[in-house]
Amino acid sequence: MTDLNITRVDATEADFDTVLDSMLAWESVSDAQMQSTVAEIIAEVRQRGDAALMEYSAKFDRFFVNSMAELTLDAEAIEAAFNRLPEDKQQALRVSAQRVEDYHRHQVAESWHYTDETGVVLGQQVTALDRVGIYVPGGVAPLASSVIMNAMPAKVAGVSDIIMTTPAPDGKVSDFVLGAAFVAGVSEVYLLGGAQAVAALAYGTETVPNVDKIVGPGNAFVATAKQQVFGKVGIDMIAGPSEILVVCDGKTNPDWIAMDLFSQAEHSHDAQAILISHDRDYLDQVQASIEKLLPTMERQDTILQSLNDRGLFIRVKVLDDAKALINRIAPEHLELSIDDPESWLADIRHAGAIFMGRHTSEALGDYCAGPNHVLPTSGTARFFSPLGVYDFQKRSSLIGASATAASELGQVVSVLARGELLTAHARSAEQRIDD
Repeated sequence: MTDLNITRVDATEADFDTVLDSMLAWESVSDAQMQSTVAEIIAEVRQRGDAALMEYSAKFDRFFVNSMAELTLDAEAIEAAFNRLPEDKQQALRVSAQRVEDYHRHQVAESWHYTDETGVVLGQQVTALDRVGIYVPGGVAPLASSVIMNAMPAKVAGVSDIIMTTPAPDGKVSDFVLGAAFVAGVSEVYLLGGAQAVAALAYGTETVPNVDKIVGPGNAFVATAKQQVFGKVGIDMIAGPSEILVVCDGKTNPDWIAMDLFSQAEHSHDAQAILISHDRDYLDQVQASIEKLLPTMERQDTILQSLNDRGLFIRVKVLDDAKALINRIAPEHLELSIDDPESWLADIRHAGAIFMGRHTSEALGDYCAGPNHVLPTSGTARFFSPLGVYDFQKRSSLIGASATAASELGQVVSVLARGELLTAHARSAEQRIDD
């Protein structure tokens, strides 16, 4: 294992802005070659449907099948996978799903309308999407939590058909992932991965139905495919590497903070872990905890590279200076490991999820606190929000004019439309004006 070398910088130094911008920089998800490869895969799936999917499963996942039935799991098979799990995992999945469901029920938007002073009925009708596709990665980590976080808000929103795709390398799929699909209300599962799965969800094949929206994380090929099919279907967001920003006043056990930083660094080499404190000695203590604990971690090589490449310790003059940095960084996960975290909330404008207090680890949010763990990354918390029920509902405007209102407002339309030289608009409204 190579030496730990986390970048440390003082916010008062002249080159601080340059260092911070360099450390935060993250390139686009794909280059021209990847864009071309993904476009070719999407075109093949559109043209050849199931046949292309089976060929790509053999090529990329070493899963050789003779029919799409071997790549399809119905509700009965999903439930059977849940039943094969040990009781502790079944119970953990149930608790997580229930807490996520309870939280997201607070997000449900209702239809509404009112009648204004002119007699016009105005409002908004809220309806759920018909069918949603969830992509679940099939790598080393069986991401059961990702299934719950993506499917449950769709279920709460009232989506009638929730389907899932997940790759099955060498024909193997995790019962833990399938068990999560069962508790989250997934209708059926297709053992498909990569750009080909995204293409199938977007355009449909003889077996896979097309959906209205695709959500869920994936590698660069998946992210690129989501970019390319956007417009045909909705997507949640294009996620970058996982991030955590911890602000600490120096009073939290440094071992806790070290492990919180590890919790994101273990995701990938590109993940980012940042610690801000005004206490130089405390930063030294956390570094010592990292050096002590890192050899005990199963994913220590990944953590080490993440911390060396993108890890950052920032010393501020006073702790309040961290507030401006939070809004500048707009982190995916923000831990406020301080005495009175609620007093900071009014000053924080940009963060995907805010974890308040010393006992609130980011891991709670990842699994079972209740809020969604699908969060904006790479500074996009400036304009994106966590995945929620609102991502699976759409809104239609309601307008209903009486004869009197049509006549009164029609005169306004006449002036505005003729001012824009759109006379058909004007005459359409003018026909309803009382003489």
